[in-house]
Amino acid sequence: MFSMSGNKVVEGAGGYSAMPAGAGEGVVLPRPLRRMVRFVASLCSGRVPLPRHLGKVSLVGFYGVVALHGVVVGGHGAVVTQSLMSTAGFAIEDIRVSGNQHTSEIDILQLLGLDADASLLELDIASARKALAELPWIESVDIRKIYPGTVEVMLRERQAYAIWQHGSDLSLIERSGSVIAPLRDNKFASLPLFVGRDAETSAAAVEEEFSKWPAIASRVKAFVRVAGRRWDVHMDNGVVVKLPEDHIAEALALLTRFDAEQQVLSRDIAAVDMRLPDRIAVRLTPEAQERRQVAVEARTKELKKLEQKI
Repeated sequence: MFSMSGNKVVEGAGGYSAMPAGAGEGVVLPRPLRRMVRFVASLCSGRVPLPRHLGKVSLVGFYGVVALHGVVVGGHGAVVTQSLMSTAGFAIEDIRVSGNQHTSEIDILQLLGLDADASLLELDIASARKALAELPWIESVDIRKIYPGTVEVMLRERQAYAIWQHGSDLSLIERSGSVIAPLRDNKFASLPLFVGRDAETSAAAVEEEFSKWPAIASRVKAFVRVAGRRWDVHMDNGVVVKLPEDHIAEALALLTRFDAEQQVLSRDIAAVDMRLPDRIAVRLTPEAQERRQVAVEARTKELKKLEQKI
């Protein structure tokens, strides 16, 4: 008996079977997909035997997926991964720091944020380098991973050139004038001192001029910037040399010759004014003025006595 429902009858070895109409003319599945369909059909019909412990393995896999989902949703993925990597033999066991003369190793380790369970694979080199570069003394930093468990940190620190006093604050500066850090101890006391607004940016230029005259430069105690235009130089014995705004080299040459001939910087004077190009003015200290006044009065009396005798 034939069905009239749109199916056609196909005669096979065991009789007749129904196929959808047009199946012979429809889309043919690719070979891998046909194999998969046949395997699924065999599995459902019981013709393919299942492994003995498939149920247990499936249950373990199910619980594993649930646990993994919980770790990801709870935000514990990084901690779990770090713990697994450390257990696998990539725990950070040694941190080598070089090039740090003024930077504390404790500060370096704190910024790296490496604890006992830290993994070498989890260390973010770019983030660690950026964090260390924010330390005041650091000019450049290079970080390398040395497997299986070593981190090498190589630092290049900034060079302190001078001390800059601005108001009541003291700071260490580079030759360019960039501030490194506040002055905390006296181990930099031998560095030259520059005082005043804009003194830090002009320090290198005036110090270079003085380096050509070592006899005077060795006696300088501080360079004081005046109105952002010129310098007052304080000597170690308290004498203040007022330099002109321009032509500093000529003024220092004249001061050197003046001191060699008359030892002006070794006398009891308060200041040497060199701001005018055609003269040098010397201001005495109050004590020296009193002595000079006494000497002048005594000389005046002697002259009067001589006039009376004549």
